[in-house]
Amino acid sequence: MSKRGGKGRGISVHKICRGLPTGARLTVADNSGAKVVELISVIGWQGRLRRQPAASVADMVVVSCKVGSEKMRRQVLRAVVVRQRRPFRRVSGQWIRFEDNAVVITSETGDPQGSEIRGPVAREAAERWPRVASVASIIV
Repeated sequence: MSKRGGKGRGISVHKICRGLPTGARLTVADNSGAKVVELISVIGWQGRLRRQPAASVADMVVVSCKVGSEKMRRQVLRAVVVRQRRPFRRVSGQWIRFEDNAVVITSETGDPQGSEIRGPVAREAAERWPRVASVASIIV
């Protein structure tokens, strides 16, 4: 790695196109009780002044439950993005695009609240969050 890039890390960090701005409505891919959530903010976002935070696959986000069970509605929760509609490029050169935007409700440490995940999970999210990967049925 060159002296000017990488911020002192020995590994290269591949950036994924951020396709989910704040305010985006996302479907919940697990059986935690929530159905539709709204993106509030992105954990660890470091952006430019007055630029709204945006999330991508494998980011942990703060969401508000809009549709779901009475216990879950109007709660502020943590979630991990497992799918996004915006195409993103992998290091191998493949372009990946999913049919919908989806999250998995988790705890602050990344443990999923549900016991199963419906639909595929991106490989980037599975590598970054091993507990989510253990619950997932399909990893793409």
